[in-house]
Amino acid sequence: MAGAPVRSATSQSGKMKKDESFLGKLGGTLVRKKKSKEVSDLHEEGKNAINTPMLPSGTEIHPEDTMLEENAERNMLDPTSRENPKFKDLQRVLIDWINNELEEDRIIVKGLEEDCYDGQVLQKLFEKLSGRKLNVAEVTQSEIGQKQKLQTVLEAVNELLRPHGWSIEWSVDSIHAKNLVAIVYLLVALAMHYLAPIRLPEHVSVQVVVVKKREGILQTSHVTKELTSTTEYMIISCFSERDAFDTLLDHAPDKLNVVKKSLVTFVNKHLNKLNLEVTELESQFADGVYLVLLMGLLENYFVPLYNFFLTPENFEQKVHNVAFAFELMQDGGLKKPKARPEDVVNLNLKSTLRVLYNLFTNYKNSE
Repeated sequence: MAGAPVRSATSQSGKMKKDESFLGKLGGTLVRKKKSKEVSDLHEEGKNAINTPMLPSGTEIHPEDTMLEENAERNMLDPTSRENPKFKDLQRVLIDWINNELEEDRIIVKGLEEDCYDGQVLQKLFEKLSGRKLNVAEVTQSEIGQKQKLQTVLEAVNELLRPHGWSIEWSVDSIHAKNLVAIVYLLVALAMHYLAPIRLPEHVSVQVVVVKKREGILQTSHVTKELTSTTEYMIISCFSERDAFDTLLDHAPDKLNVVKKSLVTFVNKHLNKLNLEVTELESQFADGVYLVLLMGLLENYFVPLYNFFLTPENFEQKVHNVAFAFELMQDGGLKKPKARPEDVVNLNLKSTLRVLYNLFTNYKNSE
């Protein structure tokens, strides 16, 4: 009986040694794994430091932003621009406009990114503005279905806007990725094209961080995106050779003065060089004299006085002057005006606006 405790102690001692040996091995394994993870983390940190040179501080890079194909790029809104008061005000105006337009559909938009990315709101808005019904599924939950709907909606939008000079700054992928800048670009274009009864904040620009992958290395840069300019320019730039002036006169007479003001500013910028000034578009261009002189100024040449009547005395002489101005426009590479010389002489405002708008679009940057 006396030997039993000895055997028990020996057995216990052996067990303890075995346990210590096991724990030691386990501990060593844990230490090695920990060190391995630290080395891996350090390597990843160094890799990121190399791969993201000159990255603006405060810019949040998501994992998908670093997983780019070679020569691919991704755009991200700079955090400082997201907090820009004018940019926030622009979003608020657009949200209020959408909610007013879609009130009958009981659609309430709270945020542009979360509510516009799947195409549902954009579909309803486009259908309301255009009066067209798009052939798309009403409700789509899958990513594929959402992108198919977006594809149909954006094709219709682009088909509408591109012929009128709008720069397409959006795509199915950018909208579905909740790219706020792309969404705002699209909504501003629609609002201006359809003469929305809202006043957009002027001169709203944002900074966009562009991430590109070149030879396996991520490169970043800043790009300024102008979302709105002046109200006058935005309104007049949405017109084209369609009967937008008919729409303007019939449905938005309050904005007619804005357009006329912009055209008056444009023509006076050049006519002032001859100490001439226009205050009434419909009457002061009716005899064709200012049109002829304006073309000479825009194309930087002197028009011989024997080619037109400087002081026309009758209807025929005025028509001659306007027709001659139209010839000078075509000689300068412009399309033949759709207005008739007789319409301008007869003080037809729409005809005069169309002629001056044609000059504005071609020479707005001339000095």
